[in-house]
Amino acid sequence: MDCLSRKLRQIILGFCLAAHLALPAQTHTEDLPANKGKDDLGAGAAKLKFVVMVSRHGVRSPTGKLDQLNQYSAQPWPAWSVPPGYLTAHGAKLMTLFGSYDRELFASQGLLAATDCSDAGRVAILADSDQRTRETGKALAEGLLPGCPVEVHSLAEGTADPLFHSMDSGAGYADKQLALAAISGRIGNNPAGLAEAYRPQLLAMEEVLTGNKREGATAAADARPKASLFDISSSLGPGKGDHLVDLHSPLGTAATMAEDLLLEYTEGMADVGWGRVGEQKLRELMQLHTASADIERRTSYIARTQSSNLLAHILDSMQQAIAQKPVTGALSKPSDRLLILVGHDTNLTNIAGALDLSWLMDGRRDDTPPGSALVFEVWEKEAGDYSVRTYITAQTLDQMRNTTPLSLATPPEREAVFVPGCSGADSSCGWSAFQTTVHAALVPGPIK
Repeated sequence: MDCLSRKLRQIILGFCLAAHLALPAQTHTEDLPANKGKDDLGAGAAKLKFVVMVSRHGVRSPTGKLDQLNQYSAQPWPAWSVPPGYLTAHGAKLMTLFGSYDRELFASQGLLAATDCSDAGRVAILADSDQRTRETGKALAEGLLPGCPVEVHSLAEGTADPLFHSMDSGAGYADKQLALAAISGRIGNNPAGLAEAYRPQLLAMEEVLTGNKREGATAAADARPKASLFDISSSLGPGKGDHLVDLHSPLGTAATMAEDLLLEYTEGMADVGWGRVGEQKLRELMQLHTASADIERRTSYIARTQSSNLLAHILDSMQQAIAQKPVTGALSKPSDRLLILVGHDTNLTNIAGALDLSWLMDGRRDDTPPGSALVFEVWEKEAGDYSVRTYITAQTLDQMRNTTPLSLATPPEREAVFVPGCSGADSSCGWSAFQTTVHAALVPGPIK
C-alpha cells in the first residue's frame, strides 16, 4: 500500500470496507466538555457529522546537523537515541495518550462509540512518508482504537507526498519572483534587519549557548564557541529547487536551535540547554522559532501555494461527508466520521497563513508544537444546515515533559480559531461561506 500513487490510494480507500457504505447515517447530539471551565465551542442541539484533523507528528529527534550547530555553543549539543528526525519512544507514547483522549472526546460528542472496534471502518488515517509521521499515525490509531484494524496509509519512505509537500511533488505552480517579493515586502527588503528586530531574543539564545549572563562577556578559553549567531550573514534571494525563497539570517539558525531546545524539553531530558533552560526561558526562546515560521511559512502567497493541494482535498472530503456520496478528491469514504492527516508544523503554519488564522495557546502565539492539530468539524443544526467549527489543540509543554495522561477532566489545550471571511460571533462558519473562503485562498494548479 505504501508504494501506491495518490490516485490508486483513493481507489483503494473507496473500496476498503465497502460494507460500511451501506450503513445508515447516524445522528449525534453535541455534548462538548468544558475546557478549563469554559466551553466556547458549543452549538446547541447541533450534531457532529465529520471531523478532519491536520496533525503535526509527535516529539522527534533534531534534524539539524550537530557539527553546524556546535560551532555556536560552548558545549556540544546532546546526542539522541534515534536517528535524526525520527519519532522517539516518548513521542509515540504522547501521541497514544492524545489518541486515547480523542476517543473519549469524540465519544462524548456522539461521533464515535466509547468502546470496541465498531468505528474502525469509519476512521481514515493518512500520514506523510517519513518515519516520524507514519509512527505518529500508528500511535494515534492505537490510542484512538486500541487493538482495532485501522491502517495508516502512506507512500513509500522518501517519496514526496503531494498532500504534505506540494512543491516537491509538482502539485501546484509557484512564481518564485512573486514569493520573493512577498517575503521582501514583509521585512522591508532588509534581511539583516531581522537580527535587530529580534536582538533581545537572540542575546538570550547566546547566553544559553555560551553560559554567559551578560552581554559582551566571553566564555572560558577552553569552551569558547567558534562563532556567534550575529556572525551569520543575512541574505534574501529566489529559492532553488522546491524552495520558493532562500532567506538566511541569524533568526533562521536561532529558530532551529529553539526548536531543538523545545524537543529536549518535551522529550523529558534532564539538562535542557545544558541545564540553562527552564519552562519560562524556553517560552522566551520559542519566540525566535515562531517569528521565523511566520515570515517563511505564513506569508500569504507562500502559504497559499504550499497548502492549496492539501486544503482542496480537505474541502472535498468535507463535501463528501455532507453529501454522503463519493466526491472526487476526497481522502476518505462517504461513511467515514474522522479523517486524520499526519504531517508537519509546516502544513499547519501554511494552512494558517493561507486562511489568515491565529491563536494563543499555552502562553504562546501561533505555535505548532509536536502533536498539535488544526481541527475542522462539520456540524448539522437542522437537515441540510451545515456549519464548520475550527479549533487548535495541543498538549502543554509540561504535559509532554511529564507524560501526563489526558482525559476530559485533564484535557490538552484546545482553543477556538476564528476564520476571517466566514466566522460568525460564535466562531463558526456556514458551510457555503467556508467553501467560498477556502476556495478564495487556493492557488490554481494541478491537484494530486
